Amino acid sequence: MRIDIVTIFPGMFGPVLDESILKRAQEQLLLKIHIHDLRKYTHDKRRTVDDRPYGGGPGMVMKPEPLFEAVEDIRSASLSQDPNLSLARKTLLMSPQGERLTPRIAQELAGMKQIVILCGRYEGVDERVREGLVDRSISIGDYVLTGGELPAMVLIDCVARFVPGVIGNDKATQEESFSDGYLEYPQYTRPPEFRGMKVPEILLSGSHEEIAKWRRTQALERTKAARPDLIEGKGDLPWIG
Repeated sequence: MRIDIVTIFPGMFGPVLDESILKRAQEQLLLKIHIHDLRKYTHDKRRTVDDRPYGGGPGMVMKPEPLFEAVEDIRSASLSQDPNLSLARKTLLMSPQGERLTPRIAQELAGMKQIVILCGRYEGVDERVREGLVDRSISIGDYVLTGGELPAMVLIDCVARFVPGVIGNDKATQEESFSDGYLEYPQYTRPPEFRGMKVPEILLSGSHEEIAKWRRTQALERTKAARPDLIEGKGDLPWIG
């Protein structure tokens, strides 16, 4: 999978993308991540990427010209390397106004051959970027950050986990929080007792059926306590016997 990031702060990405699982995925060529400095697509001495909004108001708005040029250049260059990219490619804008990121969306994007991610700044981007360039706007939550770089890193990390081979055990993504709409059950490891706190006896019993039932019940209780909005109108978990 190829991922292209368009940003005015390319130096922000190295500490995240060059470590841990994302680093290994790139070394194994499961991910090919390219970072593009938006200012390289400007044509004035100040390398201007923003301007005042028409109609007045506070802040600045990112100009359409450099964003269009950047994406068009990325598309052209990547197609020259792999003509099939155009068949499964999306251009995304990180924006608090976008769809909230979910495992379902991450899985859909993991099925693409290429995603181009635009990192907004200031008061946002010129609306013509949304209309003429972007396939989908993505938000990581109902809050506003100083820019789209951090959300882009979250998106990449989330999507990468669904790319085959990136996670050593593919089943790891099947039994985690939100995978079935609920929070994950509690997890324990050795030692069986630590500072007076014991691992639940059921997990030491060896009974796979009873352990599975306990986990399902715990998942429901944890979701009711922390995220009741996830289960409103659903009733009990369908897999609790």
